Amino acid sequence: MRIASYNIRKAVGLDWRRDADRIARVLEEINADVVILQEADKRLGSRAGVLPLDALYDRLGYRMVDLSVRPASHGWHGNLILYRDTSLVLTDATRILLPSLEPRGAVSALFGAPRIEVIGVHLALARRIRAGQLAALGRHIHAAEHPVLIAGDFNAWRTDPGIAAALGSDCRMILPGNSFHAARPSAPLDRFMLRGAAREVAAHVHGSDLAARASDHLPIVLDITLPEATP
Repeated sequence: MRIASYNIRKAVGLDWRRDADRIARVLEEINADVVILQEADKRLGSRAGVLPLDALYDRLGYRMVDLSVRPASHGWHGNLILYRDTSLVLTDATRILLPSLEPRGAVSALFGAPRIEVIGVHLALARRIRAGQLAALGRHIHAAEHPVLIAGDFNAWRTDPGIAAALGSDCRMILPGNSFHAARPSAPLDRFMLRGAAREVAAHVHGSDLAARASDHLPIVLDITLPEATP
């Protein structure tokens, strides 16, 4: 199973053009089963989503996990999960409220085949607020009896062992590499946290020529294996 996480900066590239098709072409390069996006909405007005959802389904087979509270939005607070419904069965989806001084939240999708919960996050810049958000995420996953993958823009410039400590000793941090800034990657802002029976196979930063222009972040990619049956 391949999962990707990508802060698409509202589809505005380093050339300052909003080009949603360019984001779609980057996703096509990655070819993930599940994609977790941050900043998938415009910031002002109706907070409209920036991606061509019909084209994403027709071309790449991605369906949106719909957790929007505004009619034109994609996901919640810019956090969006896409998945291929030909290979995955969505059994539940929820919004996770995170404490913050600005609109922040996480989105969760539970898949029944294979059974795994995927959570997309975009955490605060301030370390103190980020710690509270991580504690809220830790409470959410505490009782989970299934594997959990948390992915997104953690806004942490260093490895920061406090992240794993807040989420629980059974969470493993996976740092694919430096993903920000796309023009000169120097910080691992984007990362994965894995809990439960899922196992990492490989992880990398997707640094194609197209991805280096499409956003100020590069996508990160994780391949995992899951047991045939999990509790």
